Amino acid sequence: MALSMLRQIRQAVEQLNPNEVREAAERRVYVGLNANNSWEYSAMERFLAPEDLSPNRRHHVMASLIRAADEDTARRPDIQLVWPGISAPNGGFVFDPNQPENTVREILSEREDLALALSRAFAPFRQPVVDKTIFSVSKENALFALATAVPDILPGISLPWAIPEAASDTAVLTMNQIRMAFLLAAANDRPVGYGEQRAEVGGIVAGAFGFRAIAREIVGKIPAGAGIIPKAGIAFAATFVEGMSLARLYRFGYGYTRGERKEAYGAALERGKQVAGLLWERIKPQRG
Repeated sequence: MALSMLRQIRQAVEQLNPNEVREAAERRVYVGLNANNSWEYSAMERFLAPEDLSPNRRHHVMASLIRAADEDTARRPDIQLVWPGISAPNGGFVFDPNQPENTVREILSEREDLALALSRAFAPFRQPVVDKTIFSVSKENALFALATAVPDILPGISLPWAIPEAASDTAVLTMNQIRMAFLLAAANDRPVGYGEQRAEVGGIVAGAFGFRAIAREIVGKIPAGAGIIPKAGIAFAATFVEGMSLARLYRFGYGYTRGERKEAYGAALERGKQVAGLLWERIKPQRG
């Protein structure tokens, strides 16, 4: 059984291409700045390139910021930031000096295609991108768990990744967790790839067997037909805790301990069941 599961996981993982994640993150993003005076320009620059960065890192980030008067054909801004009171160009964003995190959220909402590149290049974008990645992938796994519980609705479910033919639920959920590991490494300006993330991928694969055992134990104690939401909640929780541990690993160099995982899992499971309940209301088959 274990060898069969490993084969299925391997077949599912073969569909992942870390190069796509790496290329999206390594895209050079230029941000155009438009302000009234040097103080306003400096305020935007200090936010995007904090002074506590290393000199080399800050120099690299500053090279991606272009003041309005300094624009040239070699560096065309991908995003325009303007100080309040200045008319924003089409597709531009007004910088909020009092709550700049609002500007970050607006940009990420409108330019999702640049999320990884912005996170890798500019520190203020990193945590929002990490948080959104963890929640989104956890939600995807909960949705997949719901869909596979009622096969008739699976063809109508849209997921951002291909479902490998004949792969088990556990293999697909594991594949998506590995995809999350690539995304989180990229967002944190860490090396991306199977070789570069050998330890993380190995830990996710090993954890797949624990997830399967927990799912069987919990769902087995629930009356027939009532285990759909808990199963999806488990898929959410297992993915969410794995994501949080990876995020800490890439930020501080160490992930969750076994005790921290256990503690985090309890809270994540409750949140996962709430998310699964909302998803189920949207996709459940309608009775005639």
